[in-house]
Amino acid sequence: MSVGTVSNVLNRPQLVAPATRARVQQAIAALGFVRNESARQLRAGRSRTLGLVVLDVSNPFFTDVARGVEDAVTQAGLAVVLCNSDQRVERERAYLDLLEEQRVQGILITPVAGVSQRLRQLRRRGTPVVLVDRWAATPNQCSVSVDDVQGGQLAAAHLVGQGHQRIAFVGGPFGIKQVQDRYDGASAVVREAGLPASALTVVETPALNFAAGRAAGERIAGMPPRRRPTAAFCANDLVALGLLQEMTRRRLQVPGDLAIVGYDDIDFAAAAAVPLSSVRQPRDQLGRAAAELLLEETAGHRSHRHRQLVFAPELVVRDSSDHHRRRPRNRADSPSPAAAASPS
Repeated sequence: MSVGTVSNVLNRPQLVAPATRARVQQAIAALGFVRNESARQLRAGRSRTLGLVVLDVSNPFFTDVARGVEDAVTQAGLAVVLCNSDQRVERERAYLDLLEEQRVQGILITPVAGVSQRLRQLRRRGTPVVLVDRWAATPNQCSVSVDDVQGGQLAAAHLVGQGHQRIAFVGGPFGIKQVQDRYDGASAVVREAGLPASALTVVETPALNFAAGRAAGERIAGMPPRRRPTAAFCANDLVALGLLQEMTRRRLQVPGDLAIVGYDDIDFAAAAAVPLSSVRQPRDQLGRAAAELLLEETAGHRSHRHRQLVFAPELVVRDSSDHHRRRPRNRADSPSPAAAASPS
């Protein structure tokens, strides 16, 4: 049997007759042959892998996005290399260098600080890049994102509709565009409701994780009762769950003393001790759609055109912000009758 036939079985099996293909595969199994992928990659000029760079691999949101990416990529016969930038620009840059050295076919990335010069350089050199959970500002790049401004509006409108006039926006750093967009949406709702600018208090966090949420909870709990926010909109669910735990530890009632809304609607949100209201993102769908755009671009399809897909978020209301479950406040802490009345 010729080397060319064996090569076709390994690389282009559709070109080989089924009977011949079966004999080759039998021989491969009997000999324990393992393909030298490095040699194949050197000959082909590129690998059979795609890179996925996320902000925080410990965040279940990105785990679900990665699952969607993996489902699409596996169907195409490729593999995914998952990289965690940990919200650090220098770490992101190091991973991009590594992925380029490995000649990945393309890169999916949620960038730490927008589209950097390094990402532009990758594209100029021929490595396709698709932005995930981030909107591409230029028409010549693919992206998949959620309308985070609308998401912020949904969360804030819900809280204002519950009668809250002192709301905390908890999250950060604001250099992450998703954080800024979610705040902008919430801020717009507060203004449109005719509330003063002081009605929305920013409690900025250094990261979007559980520990940052607990630390924010300490700050909020330490505020004088008359000035303390009665509701909090958190930039993601991990922050919200940390805040919820800190409120519980300090024997403050959720939603009685502080109503809480998160963002992402990860699986843990519904399973929390007080089920968490959250703005839902279609996480698996984001990953799959991004991977499909990248696969289409890397295949060089003539029909490919750069697209910026934007998905709509959805508010899921649970116990953590449901005004029907709020216990009566002390008279000193009660909002004014006008504020307590719900327009719904």
